[in-house]
Amino acid sequence: MTFAIAFPNIDPVLVQFGPFMIRWYSLAYIAGLLLGWRYIRLLAKWPPERLHARDIDDFLVWATLGVILGGRLGYVLFYNSDYFLANPLAVIEIWKGGMSFHGGLLGMITATLIFCRRRRISLLVFGDLVAAAAPIGLFLGRLANFVNGELFGRVTDAPWGVVFPHGGPLPRHPSQIYEALLEGLLLFLLLLVLARFRNIRERPGVLTGVFLIGYGASRLVIEVFRQPDVQIGFLTWGSTMGQWLSAPMILAGLLLVFTAHPKPAESGIF
Repeated sequence: MTFAIAFPNIDPVLVQFGPFMIRWYSLAYIAGLLLGWRYIRLLAKWPPERLHARDIDDFLVWATLGVILGGRLGYVLFYNSDYFLANPLAVIEIWKGGMSFHGGLLGMITATLIFCRRRRISLLVFGDLVAAAAPIGLFLGRLANFVNGELFGRVTDAPWGVVFPHGGPLPRHPSQIYEALLEGLLLFLLLLVLARFRNIRERPGVLTGVFLIGYGASRLVIEVFRQPDVQIGFLTWGSTMGQWLSAPMILAGLLLVFTAHPKPAESGIF
């Protein structure tokens, strides 16, 4: 006999006033950005202090644009390019869903790079703070994926399997919760512990590298339980698009960790 947990069937729309709606997914983005911004301000006060609060406040707009534009374009290019080539106007229909973490990451990297060059801020120093705060948004975003009943896992006979509204009659892994715990909560705590060591904070690039390694490794594992996107399916050797996009993150993270070295507070952009 197969046991399954009934999907809580939470309304994806939190509040609606006529045609105006506030969805849990949108709220997750907003809360993730605002909480991340406040957390970065807190971390920036820990010695060695190298950043001004004004710069962190101004970066919030850049981060918002980087995450949203990058996330959408990443989904268009990595996960559903054929559909959007045939329906180019659908690219702007963000309210219908379709965001990519890896695209959002590239958008955030681009925004951070441009912002740091304009402000003459150390890219690695600032990047470490952004990386330490990123799991907050990941945690909330994955919870919102669960509420939406999307990005669910493969069929399972585990006692915690969930029957999702759009996943057929069989119970599936709640892979969104797995991701929230690994990529969100656990990675956040790991980076918080590391950030408390001054010798690590004085080696710009380490926290960014650990984030890339942690996320990449978590995603490689979770993809084993997550149902591949229907329009892509399985790739070579039973791999998934998420795994192919995550593997380079681990390599980049290892490079950052092993090449990081202490840097004086008055150093320039790099």
